[in-house]
Parts: sequence; C-alpha cells; structure tokens
Amino acid sequence: MTVELNTMPREAVVDVCPLPHSPGAVSAVRRRARAVLAGWEVSPQIVDDSLLVVTELVTNAVVHALPPAWLRLSWNGSGGTGTLRVEVSDAGPARRAGRPRADVDPDEHGRGECIVRALATRCGLFVHPGGITRWADLVAM
Repeated sequence: MTVELNTMPREAVVDVCPLPHSPGAVSAVRRRARAVLAGWEVSPQIVDDSLLVVTELVTNAVVHALPPAWLRLSWNGSGGTGTLRVEVSDAGPARRAGRPRADVDPDEHGRGECIVRALATRCGLFVHPGGITRWADLVAM
C-alpha cells in the first residue's frame, strides 16, 4: 500500500539542543530557537512569547542547575496554528535547597517562573531520576 506523504496527519516535529553552561549560552540558544521556529513556520502570534519562555527556562538551567542540560522544542501544528512545547531539562539544583547564593541579587532573579506562567497556556515541571524538566505549552490559534 502506498500512502502519499501530504495525506498523512502532521505529527510533532522536534528539535533538541544541548545547553552549554557558559555566559553566552542563553543568547546562542535563543538565536537557534528563533531559527527553528521560523523553519517550522510557527505563528508569529506566539514566537516572541515562546522566545521569552525559552530565555527564562534556559537561564534557570544555566544559572541554577547542574549540567548536563538541554532544550527540547516540539511543534504540533500546521499553517501557523498548533501547540509549541518548550522543555528544558537539567541534572537538578546546583545547591542545596534553602542555601542562598551569595552572588545572586534578589532584585534580578526569581521572576522567570511568573513570566513563564503568564505567557504559557499550560506549564509545569517533572522531577525524574536524572533531574528536572520544566515545560511550557504555547498555543497558536
């Protein structure tokens, strides 16, 4: 039996990117995410919000978590409409809970989670044996 590719339902396309733990990692990963979203023709309606979510989740992993870490984008849609899932996984907290970092300015940190919740349709985290995955879904209609 032969099936035409264009008659098959569209399945999610996925891009996975390792996150280097370096100062330039966030901007480099954001540029890559922008290119991936453009290639997938994700609706401009959610691209800017998606890039901000990517920035917040990647920054959290690079600043506060142990390596290795990676970004996983998945797009299930066509014609610009659909759902984009942003996932950032890391190996867990770099310091024990309740122990403040001396070099962290509380006025400059701690808002990322609120930003992600405000922009995403759904979001959450999954704790697994290898660490933590934070995820957010953005829907374009």
